[in-house]
Amino acid sequence: MSQGIFGLLLVLGPFILLQRRLHWEIQAIFLILTRRQDIAIVLFSLLFLPGVLIHELSHFLMARILGVRTGRLSVIPRPMADGRLQLGYLETSRVDFLRDALIGIAPLIFGGFFIGYIALEPLGIPNYWTGLTGVNPDEVRQGLVGIFSRADFWVWFYLAFAISSTMMPSRSDRRGWLPVGLLVITLLLIGIALGAGPWIFQQASSLVERIILAIIFVFGTGLVVHLALLIPVMLLRSLLLKLTGTKIV
Repeated sequence: MSQGIFGLLLVLGPFILLQRRLHWEIQAIFLILTRRQDIAIVLFSLLFLPGVLIHELSHFLMARILGVRTGRLSVIPRPMADGRLQLGYLETSRVDFLRDALIGIAPLIFGGFFIGYIALEPLGIPNYWTGLTGVNPDEVRQGLVGIFSRADFWVWFYLAFAISSTMMPSRSDRRGWLPVGLLVITLLLIGIALGAGPWIFQQASSLVERIILAIIFVFGTGLVVHLALLIPVMLLRSLLLKLTGTKIV
């Protein structure tokens, strides 16, 4: 299990950094092209609209499943006081921290399922895994050709990008995570104190390991997608700066 946790951290950290950097690069490109922040925000939100829809609908569906009343749902972007851009939101009534945490983590669950499906079915990445990871250049080339030759590759690639870029829970989504984490730790400590530690770890280890591997696969897919886009987008932004003489701070 420790190897799985290390692998998760190894994938999650670079994914978050790449996501933030790529978002900045894309916003800079739209700002250079339009010279207007409001239009750049609209274009940016339209680019990620499929992911934003899934993000907010995930909150909505989880809230309904848990019997939580919902209010307005919006996918219209709005700048926040701290400088962040909020791409969408869902109003919910105040509930206990457990349901609050489940509603907050819903985009990661639903988004993860979508990313996993795209990687496994439409793109069929596991079918070409041997070629993609082979040391033989011909095998690598054949693996890449197998994926890129699909007629709908770019549609699924775009959806994987938009969904993986917006599936991370926001700061407000994570407000119920701390008390849930403390509750889980407390229950584990009580179980260990009562002598049930070996049984708990035996029952939970295989399940936790499978969950971690699934999460690594999802974030690994998102990491590859963002990495493939980052260099071309950075080059485009640099070219536009030179052609227009614009400066981005």
